[in-house]
Amino acid sequence: MLPICLNENEVEFIAIRAQGAGGQNVNKVSNAVHLRFDIPASSLPDEIKTKLLAMRDQRISGEGVVVIKAQKHRSLERNREDGLVRLRELIAAAAFVPTVRRATKPSRSSQRKRVESKVKRGQVKLQRGRVTE
Repeated sequence: MLPICLNENEVEFIAIRAQGAGGQNVNKVSNAVHLRFDIPASSLPDEIKTKLLAMRDQRISGEGVVVIKAQKHRSLERNREDGLVRLRELIAAAAFVPTVRRATKPSRSSQRKRVESKVKRGQVKLQRGRVTE
């Protein structure tokens, strides 16, 4: 996995009103956050940029801007942190490099043991036949 350094100066936060029930403060306080992150203009490594732009994620626009709406919490600051965490998770998913699986063969002794155990099991089953006197 490549080291990721997210520069928070490249992230734009816009305070918006949260959806849903909110009681008396619903029309007065803007607690939700729209987080905008421009992938092509960011300081991320080029490999991660290309992987992010190739991702089929509805939060990434056609111009390469990540838009995350955070409104889980009641405070603006906690929603900001939540949005940043989700952005870091998205970048980490793009930076993840799976380990390459190398094909291996079973050893000769393991193959021999397998066949011998099958033969032995078959012999046991052969002796289960009907008893004749």
